[in-house]
Amino acid sequence: MPKKQFRTERDSMGELQVPADALYGAQTQRAVNNFPISGLPMPRGFIRALGLVKIACAGANEKLSLLDKKFADVIRSAATDVANGKYDEHFPIDVFQTGSGTSTNMNANEVISHIATKLLGEQVHPNDHINMSQSSNDVIPTTIHVSACLEINEQLQPAVQHLIETLHQRIIELDKTVKTGRTHLMDAMPITLGQELQAWKDQLSDNLERIEHSLTRLSALPQGGTAVGTGINAHVDFAKEFSKSLTSETNVAFKPMKNLFVGLASQDSAVEMSGQLKTLAVTLMKISNDLRWMNSGPLAGLGEIALPALQPGSSIMPGKVNPVIPEAVAMVCAQVIGNDTTITIAGQSGNFQLNVMLPVISYNLLQSIELLANASRQLADKAIAGFTVNTAHIKEALDHNPILVTALNRVIGYEKGAAIAKKAYAEGRSVIDVAAEMTDLTEDELIKLLDPEKLTQGGISE
Repeated sequence: MPKKQFRTERDSMGELQVPADALYGAQTQRAVNNFPISGLPMPRGFIRALGLVKIACAGANEKLSLLDKKFADVIRSAATDVANGKYDEHFPIDVFQTGSGTSTNMNANEVISHIATKLLGEQVHPNDHINMSQSSNDVIPTTIHVSACLEINEQLQPAVQHLIETLHQRIIELDKTVKTGRTHLMDAMPITLGQELQAWKDQLSDNLERIEHSLTRLSALPQGGTAVGTGINAHVDFAKEFSKSLTSETNVAFKPMKNLFVGLASQDSAVEMSGQLKTLAVTLMKISNDLRWMNSGPLAGLGEIALPALQPGSSIMPGKVNPVIPEAVAMVCAQVIGNDTTITIAGQSGNFQLNVMLPVISYNLLQSIELLANASRQLADKAIAGFTVNTAHIKEALDHNPILVTALNRVIGYEKGAAIAKKAYAEGRSVIDVAAEMTDLTEDELIKLLDPEKLTQGGISE
């Protein structure tokens, strides 16, 4: 095996050996040496957004006559390749690094500098040119916002909308399928499967609305605050021009934060969005667990539906098939809820003018977005779209549900109804049969009053 080759790089702390083929320099190498912690690099979505931030910074600096066009052009070209993932292997720094993310910002500056210098044929400096009008203290918080906004717009919202549309189709199909409702996991008054799925659909729609509201704050960026929020070494119009440039690059409406100090010292918008993602996870967990219960059995459980059979469910029990998609989605939800706890703790770590847990906020926020997007699509396509309904079993359970007697409360009173229900339970008979014996109501009157489909419509039975 050939011996690895190195070159000597220099920074303000002195000389350092860097792999000969690396596009980064000494500061990145110091971080690689200092943080061999998890083996987890910053996510692809973050590196993409960081490249876009550098493109927009170059554009703003050129617009404000701070950066010559020849430098701006090569910086934009190199940063575009970074954004598109061409050089991901040159971003090796661990998530668990300096809390400001300075190492990753300098990693980007060094890589873009290396590429741009080759393109231009003269020195394009990582600090003086690539990092012009910037500090890691505004670049990294900005990149957190940008990366999350892009992933939500491009991945999560379409995935959840696909799940909503899949549910809508099943609601139309199952609108007249009446089943036993359940409270406390016990038999309750009848509902339709369509009503049950409509509740899931509206929960998801509410989640999208919450996320959309939070995006209005997440799309406000602290870029231009530089070191501590004052904007030292940045043009007074830099924040405005940066947001214009980034909006043009992404087709997402970004804007400067009202108070740039807030964007450096806190991560409240990221914490807020994480809370919305947690709420979505709670919704998906509820849907997944309902599906598991409805699918349970098939003989000794509820057996109301049969989820698509996707793979063998046991290494020892032949023929066993498990609800693997709802199980996987439930695990995703558990991970997202845990991520929210990490983000909440990290969000509290804003000491004076800077939050110092920025990389771990980004990692967990982007992971939550990705997991929820992928899980939503799998739940739609491999569980909800294809489950079949055991209508005969549902009808049998409904016909023997003593709780239907609730509909007679206005006619015979609660106490008489309770006695009928107890007798029906004890003897395994239908409510109609027992009520016919214990009241003066005729069978025709009872059939009309206890019609399960009519009972799903609510109101007062006539």
